Parts: sequence; structure tokens; C-alpha cells
Amino acid sequence: MASIEKRVGKNGTSYLIAVTAGRAASGKQLKHFKTYKPPVTWSEARALKEATRQGDLFETEIKKGYDLDNRQTFEQYAEYVIGLKRRQGVRESTLERYAKLLSRINPEIGYMKLVDIRPAHLNNFYEKLMNSGSRQVIAKATARADLGAELKRHKLTRDKLSKLAELAPNTVTQACRGITISEASANKLAAALGEKTKKLFTIERDMTPLSDKTVLEHHRLISTVLSQAEKEMLVPYNAAAKAAPPRPKRPEPNYFQPETVYTILDAAEKEPLKYRVFVNLVTVTGARRGELAGLKWNKINLVTGQITIDCGLYYSEKRGVYEGETKTGEHRSMKVPVETVVLLKQLHREQLETRLKNGDRWHDTGYIFTQDDGQPMNPQTWTQWMNNFSVRHKLPHINPHAFRHTAASVLISNGTDITTVSKILGHASVTTTESFYSHLIEEAKAAALDTLSDVLIRRKA
Repeated sequence: MASIEKRVGKNGTSYLIAVTAGRAASGKQLKHFKTYKPPVTWSEARALKEATRQGDLFETEIKKGYDLDNRQTFEQYAEYVIGLKRRQGVRESTLERYAKLLSRINPEIGYMKLVDIRPAHLNNFYEKLMNSGSRQVIAKATARADLGAELKRHKLTRDKLSKLAELAPNTVTQACRGITISEASANKLAAALGEKTKKLFTIERDMTPLSDKTVLEHHRLISTVLSQAEKEMLVPYNAAAKAAPPRPKRPEPNYFQPETVYTILDAAEKEPLKYRVFVNLVTVTGARRGELAGLKWNKINLVTGQITIDCGLYYSEKRGVYEGETKTGEHRSMKVPVETVVLLKQLHREQLETRLKNGDRWHDTGYIFTQDDGQPMNPQTWTQWMNNFSVRHKLPHINPHAFRHTAASVLISNGTDITTVSKILGHASVTTTESFYSHLIEEAKAAALDTLSDVLIRRKA
């Protein structure tokens, strides 16, 4: 039975609840403690009655195995959970995203003990995130000067600049190509070149409130941490599971009509071969951007047109470009058309010629899409290139993922069974495909039913 000890101090009356249960490795009995503080307006009899009830509940939970008197804070335990995720092979870019989310979460609930976190605390936090001014203003920088000319003026290569600035080589490449980088990276580059940041870069700050989707990301991470605590019996329940985060609507997948794809492919004919091949591959495979960026020559049969997708390229600020598993960890194979094989053969010959010209400077990485020295390309480059490509050719806004949705649309509309569509796209399960493309599936069903009616009900005159 729990023991109850009344305590009176300068902060009022409280009750120390103690429960003896279990033994340490030494054989000594373990005592568990909890403090209960009643409202100041309660009578002593009412307060003691409630303290006794709290003691009974505490004892019940302790006997179930919950470590309810543990003093771990959310911040301490979250660090442990992130460590678990790292050992489980979670991508570095995902771990970096967790760190950014925790930079908002920890100031709000990081100091709280795990057992003290309630749904109301989380709901208040989510509401605060959605208010204007809650966004952490991380400035973005875009080169306003010709960084290539600056490198020549200082007699530096990109590799040397990356070492001087202590940045990943791909960050330097992005800056030179006019791709947005962080203000912190821009400051390092400017300092390495002996210039003021404002002279070389345009700085922009986003002051808009956080989106529902971003708030939901915070909720999911909190839920992941508390779910692990629940599994390890450090808390009796996951408070995030009882909270009320925003529920943003899933956006309708953007996809192109066939006529638009024809226009895009025609425009790509005017681009360098490497980019033409990427546009062709993303059109006929429906693969993810990183999966195509990570495609290697030894995964392509240039005779049969069979390709195997078994990895992807990713980018993180700490590691730069790195290779990892596909999003679902699954491998898949598919056959590309003869026209694509012809383009791939041309690119293979072109790359061999580039390799010979570079000599010792060439890095034999085996990737299909490489920089001039054979190093892999940052997968984010493709999104930026497509933005510029669409502007140059006066096309509607395009991005790599839109081709993925287009592939799904074409397959479903032409009667391909949903299991096959799921395997082609590399989804974790058929359920993912069904939920994401539900409206297309319903349209295909309606068309199928119309066909059935035409054949069996509507008689031809």
C-alpha cells in the first residue's frame, strides 16, 4: 500500500506518495516517489482523500511495470530516440530534419518530464506554431555576383573553396549555379573569398506562419518519441495520440496531360544530352528524383533495356551527397522503351569521352548522371534545373515528382491493376497507392462501368 506524507512549506501543502515495489540488482527494495499538490482552496479532508486516490493509482501503475517516477525530460529522451533511429539506418537528411524540428520543440516541452506531458501541453504548442511570428527565420541566400568569376579572380577551384569555407563541395556548386543556400553557408563562402556577404549574395527571410503540414511534422516527431517511451513503459500512454494536431488535406497530385508531356519532350530535345536523358527516364519510369540520380551503369542492360532501381542519392548539409536505400528499402526492375535505350547508349559514349578528356581528374563513381569530373550530382539539382527549364521554354511549372504522378495517371486510366501500379512506383504497399490516387481509381472504375453498360444494357440501333 502507498504511504502518504503531508508536507507544509512556503509554497503550500503537498503530499509525498511513496510506493515500495521491486528490488535492485543488490537485492535492496526499490522505493518510488511522487508528489501530489492539491488546490489551495480544498479542505484538508478532501485533499487527503484525493492524495490517497492518487497513491492507489500510482501503486497500480508501478505494479504494471511503468517507471512513472523517472526524471527523464523530453529533450533527454528525444536525444536517445534519435540515436535509436540513427542505428536503425534512418537517412541522414531525415535526422537533420528531426534536429530542426526539435529546435522548436525543446524550448516548449523539452524541459518537462516525460510523465508530466499532457495532450493540452501539446495542443497549446501546436496553436503557437500556427500563429504568425512562430516561424524560425532561417535566411536563404542566392548568388547575386558571378561566383565563377570570383573563383578565377582569387585563383581558386570549387574544391579549394569548399575546404577554405569548411563546406561540402556540393554547397559550393549550388551557390555557383545560382541555387539557394543557407545564409550561414553564404557567410562562410564570402569570408573565404574575403568579401562581404551582401556583395555576393541576396538574402531573403521567410516571415510567413508555419503551414499545417509543418506543424503536423512536429506532432509526428513528438508522437514518435512518446511512443517509444510508452513501449519502454516510461509513460502510461502516448500523450500525442490524444492531442489534436491540424489535419491538412492531402493535396491533389499534379500531373500532366499527354499533350503537355509531348511538348516537354520536344523542348528537352534542345537541351544537353544528360538532361534530355533524365527527362526521358523520369517520363517512362515514374521513378523518384533520388532514385534516378542514384542510377548506375551496372544496373542497366543496354541490350534488353532492363533497369534495376535499388538505391537513391540524397543530400544533407553535414554529409553532402550520399547514397542510401530507396524510400521503402525495396528493389524493383522495369524495362524502358527502345527510344530510351538509344539515348542511354549515346550518353554512355559521351561520358566515356568526357572521362578520357579528364584523365586523373575523373572519379569513376559509376553513376549515369555525373558532374564534369565524374562525381555524382546533387539530386536537388534536378528540381532547380526543371524550374529553369520550364521558364526557358515557357512551359507550365514542372518538377520531377509531377512525372511520377503522370505515370500513375496514365497507368490507372489505361486499366493497369493497382498492384502492378504500386510495384512500378515502388510504394510500400498497395494501400499507399490507393489512398494517394483514389480519385483516379474512381474515375477508372466509372469508365469501366460505362463500358459494361454499353455492352450489356445499351443496345445499338
